[in-house]
Amino acid sequence: MTPAALFEPAGAGFLAASLTRGPWDEHMMHGGAPAALLAHTIEQTEPGAARFAVAKLTVELLGGVPVGPVEVATWMSRSNTHSQVIGATLKVDGPSRSLTVGCGHAVRLLPPAMPEPASLPPWLRDAFPPPESGRPWSEFARGDELFYPGATEIRVVRAATASEHAIAWIRLRGELLPGVAPSPLVRACAAADFSNGLTSMRPLERCLFVDSTLTVYLRREPQGEWIGVDAQTVSHAGGGGLTTATLHDQQGRFGRCEQLLVVRPPP
Repeated sequence: MTPAALFEPAGAGFLAASLTRGPWDEHMMHGGAPAALLAHTIEQTEPGAARFAVAKLTVELLGGVPVGPVEVATWMSRSNTHSQVIGATLKVDGPSRSLTVGCGHAVRLLPPAMPEPASLPPWLRDAFPPPESGRPWSEFARGDELFYPGATEIRVVRAATASEHAIAWIRLRGELLPGVAPSPLVRACAAADFSNGLTSMRPLERCLFVDSTLTVYLRREPQGEWIGVDAQTVSHAGGGGLTTATLHDQQGRFGRCEQLLVVRPPP
């Protein structure tokens, strides 16, 4: 059964569905949900007649994003004939004032009227084994009313070990908003946010790893519902970590992402 939309329009903002919840706190969203919403609103900002496409998007979460009403504001901070820079903020209602819990920064480019090169290097065109070859991801599957597995499907092709990276296919099951299917950018951002979860090198019962910053780079728009993630995480005793991943569709590699992590013992 197709799940409900992740968000609904509500006044000047949006209302998050319970399916946006993450595995750690039932009152807080999974990072992939606000990342997807910021990606969508940035795409809708002054699109104009020329089709500028997002080539880089950074999402910073300043804390947990509560499940409930949120407001997104975007603005064009720079624009010329071939590139644009767009800013965004994500706010929620606090006890006495509106609180900024996230922000976004995107670079949009106007693709040149040039064909794809006749010959691409193997690392760009080689595809993963297909999604049906993977197995369902068992981590964090703690009930259907969560971002995973309720709103997303994950098929693991290679599980992470102490010396290997993880490879998985990820897709959103339903709509971002009622009547609004996820765009390629939205799908890429939602999938990219799972990279650190797929590759944690520390026992989950002994540490928390929070992605404070997600940056996605796109060489081209992905095709189809499934986004392939090839990810690896490194962390250190100082409390930080970095996840890097390449992003793929079934035609080959289309981009990459990076996550800056805060690693802490559980409360």
